[in-house]
Amino acid sequence: MSDLEREGNMAEENITRLNINDKEIILIGTAHVSKKSAEQVKQMIDNEKPDTVCIELDKGRYKSITEGKKWSNTDIVSVIKQKKATLLLVNLMMSSFQKRMANQFGINPGQEMITAINSAKENDAKIVLADRDIQITFQRIWRGIGFMGKMKLLTGLVYSMFSDEEVSEEELERLKTEDILTSMLDELKDSFPKLKTTLIDERDKYLAQKIKDAPGNKIIAVLGAGHIPGIKEEIHKENNLNKLKSLPPKSNTSKYIKWAIPIVILAIILFTLFNSREMALDQTIGWVLWNGTLSAIGALIALAHPLSILTAFIVAPISSLNPLLAAGWFVGLAEAFIRKPKVRDFENLSDDITTVKGFWKNKVTHILLVVVLANLGSVLGTMIGGAEVIRIFLDLF
Repeated sequence: MSDLEREGNMAEENITRLNINDKEIILIGTAHVSKKSAEQVKQMIDNEKPDTVCIELDKGRYKSITEGKKWSNTDIVSVIKQKKATLLLVNLMMSSFQKRMANQFGINPGQEMITAINSAKENDAKIVLADRDIQITFQRIWRGIGFMGKMKLLTGLVYSMFSDEEVSEEELERLKTEDILTSMLDELKDSFPKLKTTLIDERDKYLAQKIKDAPGNKIIAVLGAGHIPGIKEEIHKENNLNKLKSLPPKSNTSKYIKWAIPIVILAIILFTLFNSREMALDQTIGWVLWNGTLSAIGALIALAHPLSILTAFIVAPISSLNPLLAAGWFVGLAEAFIRKPKVRDFENLSDDITTVKGFWKNKVTHILLVVVLANLGSVLGTMIGGAEVIRIFLDLF
């Protein structure tokens, strides 16, 4: 069967009509990389004249696809202060993947959503952003996969950004029913079963409730085909949106460990001080040198400004004793003030992130790199510096 015939059959099968609470709800299951899907979305909205069009986007993604210069208004300082550097990294990763798709296949993923927005406006229909905030989805994933999962996920993200491999036919077929984030995290689903719950099942519940609650008597929902089965099941249930939008509390064990480490380190140094001032001084020097030096080396590897490197050396030994602080935040802020990104850096992001050279050269990604590597150096410094403190302590006996 040809691709055209396959898409034609899909067009006949991907329309679902439901009657819920005296509302007519029409679900359109789209293929995210199919031009045919975009055409069908326009035709359905023009013909049906719905009161409301629900689209599988959140506010952030809606803004990014409706504003041409979506990165130019980004405040990198606010990103660091609000602890959203990882989220920005994910967005850049997805943009890089989309760029590769566009270059290889001449396809712009998400075109059906743009068409739905434009067609809704043309027909004076209300637009409802029905998907959960991607930041909440990612944070729920992040808190649910543990330390090794985080390392594996970050490694996958970096590989995706630096990879110059062509998108495979298998990836292309998967993108016909999955969104970009789901597709890119697909390889982790087997390793982390809970990933599917957060990435797909929870969003099915959220989407279903938003569609059901949408105003008007006739509602069209434009969704990735992969969400249709779950939404058809969940739309007959009542789901608590506030619960689905909340972030799961961090485990008490994790909190205790984060606070226990600095408390133990300080207690050991104080105990040593009462027995030997010289040895306590050696412990303090070791802690400062290991933390400060390794964090500074991380900033140096990222080619940070000398003042940013100095900031890493000074801040790391202190921030490592407070779980609420991170050396990378201070170093990143210093780098952002010294080498403030220009508008063109944001505008060139989609091209620069496709190469290693561009990633280091662009001031935006460069700052993110400084944050990450300074933090990594500080973590290593805490481990080695802590071991040095304990080693000197044991010499007391």
